Amino acid sequence: MVADHVTQSTNGDDETQLDMLSSTRVVIKNALERLGYPNEVYELLKDSLRMLTVRIPVRMDDGSIKVFTGYRAQHNDAVGPTKGGVRFHPNVTEDEVNALAIWMSLKAGIMDLPYGGGKGGIICDPREMSFRELEGLSRGYVRAISQFVGPTKDIPAPDIFTNSQIMAWMMDEYSRIDEYNSPGFITGKPIVLGGSHGRETATAKGVTICIKEAANKRGIDLEDARVIVQGFGNAGSFLAKFLHDAGAKVIGISDAYGALHDPDGLDIDYLLDRRDSFGTITKLFNNTITNQELLEQDCDILVPAAVQNQITKENAHNIKASIVVEAANGPTTPEGTKILTERDILLVPDVMASSGGVTVSYFEWVQNNQGYYWPEEEIDEKLTKAMIKSFNTIYNTARTRQIDMRLAAYMVGVRKMAEASRFRGWV
Repeated sequence: MVADHVTQSTNGDDETQLDMLSSTRVVIKNALERLGYPNEVYELLKDSLRMLTVRIPVRMDDGSIKVFTGYRAQHNDAVGPTKGGVRFHPNVTEDEVNALAIWMSLKAGIMDLPYGGGKGGIICDPREMSFRELEGLSRGYVRAISQFVGPTKDIPAPDIFTNSQIMAWMMDEYSRIDEYNSPGFITGKPIVLGGSHGRETATAKGVTICIKEAANKRGIDLEDARVIVQGFGNAGSFLAKFLHDAGAKVIGISDAYGALHDPDGLDIDYLLDRRDSFGTITKLFNNTITNQELLEQDCDILVPAAVQNQITKENAHNIKASIVVEAANGPTTPEGTKILTERDILLVPDVMASSGGVTVSYFEWVQNNQGYYWPEEEIDEKLTKAMIKSFNTIYNTARTRQIDMRLAAYMVGVRKMAEASRFRGWV
């Protein structure tokens, strides 16, 4: 996950802009109606079944006590335990966590995983906290939610500004409370504590697989294909590297300060070597362009991997790519999606493209449960097989029903959850 913001900004006087929760509900309602489900199914699925708000006191390095607010949402557990990351960010809100839990349910449905969606967040700025303070916050969060989570209830994972070390602290705290070593309580752990090979790069690998499949559908040879990756953070940098190694010509990348563009291709290995810990590289160059200018450059494949609302009604007509693959959360507005679809640009939506992370998290959980661990080659093989199967299901649904890929993905993602809720007698 790479998007840091939730509320969409206004891009034009007459374009209706919705926050993440509202826009998610709109597409879910449309998907359920097209699948023939009654309104009560939508009423069940439009919000999380449970939303827990917790207060976490942490002793800071100066001796003072600071109380943080945290959330944990469990969207729907009709299929199985809920699953989803925990983000540490100053802009975390209850609505954001609720929306992201719904997204996790959709991703699990798209990838046919035995999960519902969960999500967590703490309002904090980890960039201003010490290592010891972060450990205290991580352990305090687990103590606060411990009665509601567990390997068969709700399984956390890393998200924005959290990592394998924070997952290790959380697992250790839960194991102390449970009085039993519980590696399956959380995923994204260090490998020595039961983590899975391939977890760190799983999201970027999943997007790369989607790009390859989309290129095949459009008859584009990925080798020498011209690709632009907007964003050079965790997902974007791995993506650029994977595509570069696959033979693609990465002609543009960007960060928060601007963008680099070279029609002959950029030296990705050089850029990766020179970037700072926040993924910033463009400040080292003088001949930069803006992010919006980068989006409108001529290319075969465009990958928005930065923040929301990058492709809107204002610029969708200027996109020159044949394929757009969303690696960020919500980079294309509803009106932007409509325009791209009308222009016959193949749009691979975020809920499909970014499902690699939860898929490898599922593999980690399975390995923890059985106590047997797979080599990285086997993880890659399983991920590739799962992503290709799901991509083709959504692509064929879109073609058969003559709808865009986003609506098709929501229809595939919501069906299993709706059916499980119906069989349980909830609706």
